[in-house]
Amino acid sequence: MFIVLKNRLPVLKGRRGQLLVLGFLLGLILSLAVAAFSETALFHNPSRHYTYSTYKSAGGVKLHAMRTSPDNIELKPIRSNVTNTEEFGINGGFFWNGDLLSIAVMNDKPIRGVPHEYGSGWTNIDYPKGTLVWDEAAGAFSVQVVEGANQLQVTDRSRYWAQGGVSMALGAGAKWAEQARKEDMPAFGEARLRSGAVYDKQNNLWLLVSGEPCTVPEFRSAVLEVIAPGQLVDGIFLDGDGSSQMRNSQAALKGDSREVYQMLALRRK
Repeated sequence: MFIVLKNRLPVLKGRRGQLLVLGFLLGLILSLAVAAFSETALFHNPSRHYTYSTYKSAGGVKLHAMRTSPDNIELKPIRSNVTNTEEFGINGGFFWNGDLLSIAVMNDKPIRGVPHEYGSGWTNIDYPKGTLVWDEAAGAFSVQVVEGANQLQVTDRSRYWAQGGVSMALGAGAKWAEQARKEDMPAFGEARLRSGAVYDKQNNLWLLVSGEPCTVPEFRSAVLEVIAPGQLVDGIFLDGDGSSQMRNSQAALKGDSREVYQMLALRRK
């Protein structure tokens, strides 16, 4: 990229003039560097109460992001590609043959079937796994590593939602990878489409899908770099690969076009 500066530089002489010109050039270089690593394209939709943006990390990972309020989320059972529904949101947790393998609970009720029933959304199947919990009564997020929804610690069991996945452990330093492997994170070092849900210090919820395949460490690193830098608290990995799907007014990411069986949907106002 070439930029003509001839008529924009301040015409000043002496040391003060040189410092001003240097400051101008440094500012320009910084702005170009930020532009190179962030493709932020903000769009706010007041009818669904979300902001959509895209970001690109220094490592080249593009993230599609929907920021919203936790009170604006409804966990829904579906049997479709997210982009073929009328909902705005992203895919949820893991599944197999139509059974939900991750917790998906609204107000202490699994979104399919009844408590303790296999595949209903009551249990993180096989292992205790990171579960994103919005405690409405306390006005607080948490990530809790549990096997069943009955193990979740909440203030009022009639006022919360919980989405299972795998812990991102954003505050765990280098130990995060050990925890993710302990929770059986699939295809850890393979380049796959990725999705996740994280929250920041202001209790904003960020729903994230990668624009191209990447490894688990690459996805997590990009999230920490470009999503609310310095403000993120924690989050979870959701189902990935062909299940990484998003739909809103600006984006229709269909993964590999497969059906998924659960999503985090925005409430209609």
